[in-house]
Amino acid sequence: MNRSIGVLDSGVGGLTVARELMRQLPHEQIIYVGDTLRCPYGPRPEDEIRQFTWEMIDFLVAQDVKLIVIACNTATAVVLKEARQKLSIPIIGVIDPGARAAVKVTRSKRIGVIGTKMTIESNSYEKALRHVEGQVVVESLACPPFVPLVESSQTTGPYVERVVANTLKPLLTYDMDTLILGCTHYPLLAEVIGRVIGPDVQLISSGDETALEVSALLDYNGITAAHDTVPEHVYHATGDTRSFERIASDWLNQSVQAKRLVLGTEDKECV
Repeated sequence: MNRSIGVLDSGVGGLTVARELMRQLPHEQIIYVGDTLRCPYGPRPEDEIRQFTWEMIDFLVAQDVKLIVIACNTATAVVLKEARQKLSIPIIGVIDPGARAAVKVTRSKRIGVIGTKMTIESNSYEKALRHVEGQVVVESLACPPFVPLVESSQTTGPYVERVVANTLKPLLTYDMDTLILGCTHYPLLAEVIGRVIGPDVQLISSGDETALEVSALLDYNGITAAHDTVPEHVYHATGDTRSFERIASDWLNQSVQAKRLVLGTEDKECV
């Protein structure tokens, strides 16, 4: 079945999930939507996040996708349950897969979580972790500066090192062996985060586990693409397509061309 998989995110961060989908499911076509104009979602009110996410979902449904991945932790926390009730196609988020991946690798059952303000305040990761492993101890930290860094193509260098070190300082005294990168933008900062947090802490990104869940859902629903399919992925960005193309081409290690997508209320541009 050669319909596409829809992947949506508040910006470029969901590319970390898309890359893993491409690696594990090389015959599946992806339609990616990044709301780069209105990023970041983390500081926004819940009703705005819901509105913006539904605009992307509605666009993907209109493209006749067979499955949707909400590759944004903030949007997952706010919209996933509601979307599952309303949509007739499978839809998954990235929080539960990330939690399962962390529980698999932790030895001490002491896990840190970093994410946007909304994701952390929702306690979504703590709930998901405790659902998998009731004895887990969780320490969470909101990291508001991280998404703007990634969206502005700043992922290395002395300034980034200083921002990451200052932001993560409250976690450095927490005795954990696992840290969930609870925002899909954060794997683009993983090298710096790893240096700051130390080599004894395992960093967890939800991309791998999310791709496994997508694969299982495709099989279960009988909607896997034919194995001779050569997919042509499609990318949409609501903001500057050149910036998106530069980041996407670098992260995906392939030439990416993005289409400008107009969604809803564009007066609330991210600054």
